[in-house]
Amino acid sequence: MKLAVFDFDSTLMDGETIEFLAYEAGVEEEVRNITTRAMNGELDFFESLTKRVSLLKGIREDRVNEVCRNLPLMPGAVETVKKLREKGYKVICFSGGFRNATVPMGEKLGLDGEFSNILHVKDGSLTGLVGGEMMFNDSKGRMLKKLQKILEITPQNTVAVGDGANDLSMFEHAGCRIAFCAKPILQKEADIIIKEKKLTEILKYL
Repeated sequence: MKLAVFDFDSTLMDGETIEFLAYEAGVEEEVRNITTRAMNGELDFFESLTKRVSLLKGIREDRVNEVCRNLPLMPGAVETVKKLREKGYKVICFSGGFRNATVPMGEKLGLDGEFSNILHVKDGSLTGLVGGEMMFNDSKGRMLKKLQKILEITPQNTVAVGDGANDLSMFEHAGCRIAFCAKPILQKEADIIIKEKKLTEILKYL
C-alpha cells in the first residue's frame, strides 16, 4: 500500500477557500495579504489563521456552505486522484482550511479521507473562531506520522504534494516531496517541482 497526501487550497482546489469567504465579508484584500505572508513562511500559521478567521465573523453559515460547495477544483485534480487510487494509493487531503470545503470537495474527488479545521457557528453565523486538527505549522507532519503508523505505510511509500510553508512539516515524513506551483520556501525542500497549473503533471513522476 502507498499513501499520497495533498494540500487542499491552491493544490487540489484552484485558490484559497478563506479568500472566497473573505470576499463575502468585504475583507478580501486584508485576508489575501495575510495568507500570502503565511504561505511564504513570514507569519506563524496559527496566528495568521486565527486572525483571518476573525475577519469572517458574521457570515451566514448557509452562505459559507454554498460558497464552499462551488469552489473551483484544480485542473486535473479529479483525474489525478482517480489514477493514483488505480495505482494502489490511499489519497488523503490535509488542509489548514475548513471542513465546509474539504468534505464536499473530497466527495467530488473520491478521496479516501480529509483532515481540516472547523469554523465555529452560533445562531447560524460564523463567530470568528476556529478549531481543529490543522491549525499549527507542524500539524500536517504530526498527522502524517499518525496515518503512516495506523496504515503501516513507510515514508518511502509516501508522497506529499503542497504549495506553501505549512506543508513543510509533511515533507519531512515523505519519501517523495512535490512542490506544486509552490512558494520558494517549499520548492527548496522538494524533490519535484511542478510549475504548470495542471495537477496531472505529477503523474509523470509516480
